[in-house]
Amino acid sequence: MTESPQTFGDLALEVRSKNAGPFWVTVELFLRDAVSYARAVVLSEEAIARLYDVRAEDVQIFRIPALNVVKISFPRPVAQGGLRDRDVHAGQHHVPLASLPLPD
Repeated sequence: MTESPQTFGDLALEVRSKNAGPFWVTVELFLRDAVSYARAVVLSEEAIARLYDVRAEDVQIFRIPALNVVKISFPRPVAQGGLRDRDVHAGQHHVPLASLPLPD
């Protein structure tokens, strides 16, 4: 990477999301190295709650330093396959996190 990363998507090798059952979403942040992983410490339950409009107490964050991975789970806005479900596989829920600007 030649220029300084501006978003979590720039900082990561990959950001993806998927169903974690019909009522939960998991977003995974695969970071480039230990330095990038250390920058992701700012991803708190409160920050994710604001980003995805969910309650902070419902957010679960799993940090895997040996792999430079942060996994984040939270309730889906609507049940999978429900009438108002616009992303049945939760494949687009990673976009807000990938687009989130890095703090200075």
